[in-house]
Amino acid sequence: MNSFSYARPDDVAVALDDLTAHTGAKFIAGGTNLLDLMKENVERPNRLVDINRLPLSSITDTEDGGLRLGALVTNADTAYHEQVEKRYPLLSQAILAGASPQLRNMATNGGNLFQRTRCYYFYDTAMPCNKRQPGSGCGAINGHNRIHAILGTSTSCIATNPSDMCVALRALDAVIRVSGPSGERTIPIADFHRLPGEEPQFDNTVQPGELVVAIDLPAKGFSDYHTYLKLRDRASYAFALVSVAVALDMDGDQITDARIALGGVAHKPWRKSEVEAMLIGKPATKANFQPVAEALVEGARGYEHNTFKIELVKRAIVRALGQAAKLEPTA
Repeated sequence: MNSFSYARPDDVAVALDDLTAHTGAKFIAGGTNLLDLMKENVERPNRLVDINRLPLSSITDTEDGGLRLGALVTNADTAYHEQVEKRYPLLSQAILAGASPQLRNMATNGGNLFQRTRCYYFYDTAMPCNKRQPGSGCGAINGHNRIHAILGTSTSCIATNPSDMCVALRALDAVIRVSGPSGERTIPIADFHRLPGEEPQFDNTVQPGELVVAIDLPAKGFSDYHTYLKLRDRASYAFALVSVAVALDMDGDQITDARIALGGVAHKPWRKSEVEAMLIGKPATKANFQPVAEALVEGARGYEHNTFKIELVKRAIVRALGQAAKLEPTA
C-alpha cells in the first residue's frame, strides 16, 4: 500500500486549490475505477481530494430547455430520475446497460467521464503500455487484442473507451462544464475524449487542475425514437465488444434527423455526422441502413483477434437503426 494524505473540502474553489497545491493529487468521488487502479499500482496518488461534499449532486432544468446533471449525481440516480427517463430515455438505457446495480449506486456522472480503458496491458504493470508509461510500447498491438479498437487507432495505442454513458452523451450532443484556475468553461462531448495519436496517456482534454462540475443535455432528447444496443460476451456486468446509440426524428416513415454513436470500437465514442446525413429524408428501411453502416466503419482496421468486430459493428448498426425506428423490437 502506498501512503497518501486525504482532504474532504466542501467548496469547489477549496478543492481546486488543494489539488493544485499538491503535485500528484487526485480527485475522488465514487472511486469505482480509481480505487481499482490504486490496488493494481497503476495509479499512485500521494493525496486524495474527496469531492463528495461539494454541492454538485442535483439535476436541474437549464434556461434553454435542457437538463443539467450534477457531476456527483450517481449513475443510478441519473438513470432513474423522472426527467431523464421521460426526456432522455436513451441516456437512461445506456447507463443501465453498464456495470452492476452496486457500482451504479456508487459511480458518479463526473467519474464516468474519466473511466480509464480496460485494456489488459494497461492494468498489468509487468507489460509495456504507452498509456500507463509513455514510450514503453503497446503490448496489445501484437498481443491478445480481442476487446481492442478498430477505429482511430495509432501505432502507440489501440485501447478503447469503456463507457456506455458517454456513447449516449455523444449521440445527444451533451456539453461538459468544468471549473478550474481560470474559471468555468464548457467542452462539447465531441471534444472531451481524444484519439490516442502519439500521446495515448491523455484520455481527454481536461486540463490539470480542472474539475468537471456538470453535464448539460440539450433540449432535444429524441424520446420517441431511440435505442442503445450493447453486444458483449455475457448478458450483464461486461464491457461492450461493440455498442450503438441511435437517436432519430421521424415524420411518418421518413427520417428527419439521425444520430449514431458507437462504443467499444475506438479510444472515444465514435460518430460521423456526414454519414448520419445519408439518412435524412429517406424511409427507415434496412436497405437504407446498410450503406450507413458501411460508411460509419470505413477505414476500420482489425488486429489478430478483433477483426470480427468490423462485421459485428456493421450488423449492430443496422439492427439498432431498426430498433430505433420501431421496425423491430428492442433487444
